[in-house]
Amino acid sequence: MEEQTVRDWMHPGVITCRPDTPVDQVAITMDEKDISALVVVDEAGNAIGVISRTDLVNARFIQPYMKHWRGMSAEHLMSKPVISVSPETRIKEAVAVLQERRIHRVVVVEQHAGRVRPIGILSVTDLARHMGE
Repeated sequence: MEEQTVRDWMHPGVITCRPDTPVDQVAITMDEKDISALVVVDEAGNAIGVISRTDLVNARFIQPYMKHWRGMSAEHLMSKPVISVSPETRIKEAVAVLQERRIHRVVVVEQHAGRVRPIGILSVTDLARHMGE
């Protein structure tokens, strides 16, 4: 396991939204794409947050003052800053990040010239899929 990197196990590609994307559109996108989270990117395409199905459920049903989504956008519910790893990060190190932060996914990013571009996701589902190998 130690020789393998995040690139070997990650789900390549990401579905993104902008901070001003309405929450109802975020939910529709997750449903249509059958995904559990979107990476929130700024105008330049830099990863700035993550919004998950859990964030939507918490806002809709658990936090009474947020039960009305009208006017809410991704930036109101997203987790920030982005918890990320590089494609070259060893799997063992990525697992440690997931465990320490008690999260279900990390965004895989490439950093270049001050930009943080999302290129994939490594989730606990990806880890479980590879456990038998």
